[in-house]
Amino acid sequence: MASERIPVLTADFPMPWVPESLRVKQLEEQLSSLRSAVICGFNQLLDLKDLNTGVHSTRLAEWGMRVGQELGLEESQLQNLEVSALLHDIGKVGIPDSILRKPGKLDDAEFELMKKHPEYGWAVLRMLPGFERAALDILHHHERCDGKGYPAGLRDTEIPIVSRIVCVIDAFDAMVSSRPYRKGLPYEEAVRRLVECSGTQFDAKVVQCFLSFAQAEMSTVFAAAGTSVSSAL
Repeated sequence: MASERIPVLTADFPMPWVPESLRVKQLEEQLSSLRSAVICGFNQLLDLKDLNTGVHSTRLAEWGMRVGQELGLEESQLQNLEVSALLHDIGKVGIPDSILRKPGKLDDAEFELMKKHPEYGWAVLRMLPGFERAALDILHHHERCDGKGYPAGLRDTEIPIVSRIVCVIDAFDAMVSSRPYRKGLPYEEAVRRLVECSGTQFDAKVVQCFLSFAQAEMSTVFAAAGTSVSSAL
């Protein structure tokens, strides 16, 4: 009995034709999935390094998107904002645990090393296609409007808007969250410091926008930090 002929991809059995628009859509979906996987992978790395850092970053992403939408950022900026908020601390994987977990104030040498984490984050993310813009936003999230920040000493609108947003919400969350070496600040004190430093350390418009909804978010923050709202407010 003659053996059955196994079909092969030849001229008499061509590959199914796929419209160009569908191929482009499939590629875009694959790239989007890959981008999401990279973000989730790095965020998991932050959790492994320090659970509080991972939770902190997720909270910042939620706050940042609300601020960005309120300020009218374009879709591409919002995408970079989400990545930058989630991964703004990714450079801390290069900081020794003896510094990250030190139960006290850092000395000058330790602080100078800690200040390297935005550069470390930029160095990693800039190598990944599609993350170049977010890498720059992360690089500058510790700049100040008065030019006294780091690493580049940028001023006002020289600082990317995404970096200015992350700067405000990062500082606020750090102030109200408890750490092994200190308790978080009361809500009113954290707000006072944000307002006091508006226009010098922080972008005034970003501060105003964030504070329009910040108080409603505090119960979640204090619950995560193990602090009651009644004692903190």
